Amino acid sequence: MKNAVRRIGVLTSGGDAPGMNAAIRSVVRTAIYRGIECVGIRRGWNGLIHGDILKMNASSVNHIISSGGTMLYTARSQEFMTEAGQLQAVNTCRLLGLDGIVAIGGDGTFRGCQALSQYGISVVGVPATIDNDIACTDYTLGYDTASNTAVEAIDKLRDTMQSHERCSVVEVMGRNAGHLALYVGLAVGATAVLVPEKPLDFENDVVEKIRISRLRDKTHYVIVVAEGAASAMEIGQRIKDTIALDPRVTVLGHIQRGGTPSARDRVMATRMGYQAVEVLAEGHTNRLICAVRGVLEDVDMAEGLAMKKTLSEQQYRVLEAMTGV
Repeated sequence: MKNAVRRIGVLTSGGDAPGMNAAIRSVVRTAIYRGIECVGIRRGWNGLIHGDILKMNASSVNHIISSGGTMLYTARSQEFMTEAGQLQAVNTCRLLGLDGIVAIGGDGTFRGCQALSQYGISVVGVPATIDNDIACTDYTLGYDTASNTAVEAIDKLRDTMQSHERCSVVEVMGRNAGHLALYVGLAVGATAVLVPEKPLDFENDVVEKIRISRLRDKTHYVIVVAEGAASAMEIGQRIKDTIALDPRVTVLGHIQRGGTPSARDRVMATRMGYQAVEVLAEGHTNRLICAVRGVLEDVDMAEGLAMKKTLSEQQYRVLEAMTGV
């Protein structure tokens, strides 16, 4: 151990994601294993500013590995974006004697980490967002569970669409990234998938694919729309106006963030939480835990956030082959 790390804090920030509780559990139990005290910081960066904390021990995290959401609550903090807010957060760290912070969340959370590190606080980030849009890591916590939730919902919608010979337009989350929509679309055998990374050509991307499906004797259709690509309501209306189908529109919304985390999310959360504590204990700071081809590593946070994550071209080609011919 390069530095004597005696006490660390753990927080969750931004949008919640299945697996956050498993990551909290891993951070706490790994810290205890290494003889390090752990303090839970509630409500993200707001909690660090206002000293909203609780002392964590092994029993504090009993039975949370299977729970969705986050036991530490989460929030987006406008106050932390100010210099005054950051200084107050630093003062809290010094008052509590925190030698480092493990922050679990997405890119906004990690920008908060970078701000805090400028004042000499050691920080390590664990990527947790259902959008899977952190470029330096192949996987973010919550992605698998959210995908499974969307797939289950669309499978149920397909049953009724098939019975009534209708078109279903389903909007999934993902902010400005189409990873979740593309993955889900492949899993459900969607007629078409609309993603923000590909400019929308309504005639070719939607209408023509429905026509081809109809010529192949299909009488029900599933169109998956990423929230950053278009409005599902608008796509449904355009389908109705163009080819006289009467689509049923479903916006899955925040249901994708909840629920029992999958085995993959639990295991990845446990591994990433463990790795985060190890990195802090070894005296490193400003690091982001990443999964690269199944192997965990840590990268410089600034470098990691500067990377751009593009849509999987191989997955998109597969999608074209499945839906376009």
